Amino acid sequence: MRLSTKSRYGTRMLIDIAQHAHDGPVSVAEIGSRTGISEKYMEKLIRRLKRAGLVISKRGPKGGHQLSKPAEDITVGDVVRALEDCVVLKGCGLGRDTCATCTRLSTCPTKAVWEQASEAMFKTLDSYSLKSLMGVSL
Repeated sequence: MRLSTKSRYGTRMLIDIAQHAHDGPVSVAEIGSRTGISEKYMEKLIRRLKRAGLVISKRGPKGGHQLSKPAEDITVGDVVRALEDCVVLKGCGLGRDTCATCTRLSTCPTKAVWEQASEAMFKTLDSYSLKSLMGVSL
């Protein structure tokens, strides 16, 4: 599996929103100035994060984006699931978090290995909340 910039940038964006939540909704311009992520790219990611229920947005002069729940309740795994188009181990489609299913899954002798590797990866990603990463430089 290869995680794209969507997951990395999305995680950085959400951490920035969490760190500045006390100021109210955070604009993409503010996030961009602190993270170096382009506003155009962030808008694309924000739409997906909203669809996944991780972010809420407010319009208007004092508008911007906020986390939909506390930073300790959002994991890196949540962000990856929301932003990646396809969560698979390269060449093998397993489970519900995949974009393709291999026609040989029912007889595949290595299926258990890929399933365990995928589970281990998400166990690790889910062990990190945004809150736990707020002091870490990304």
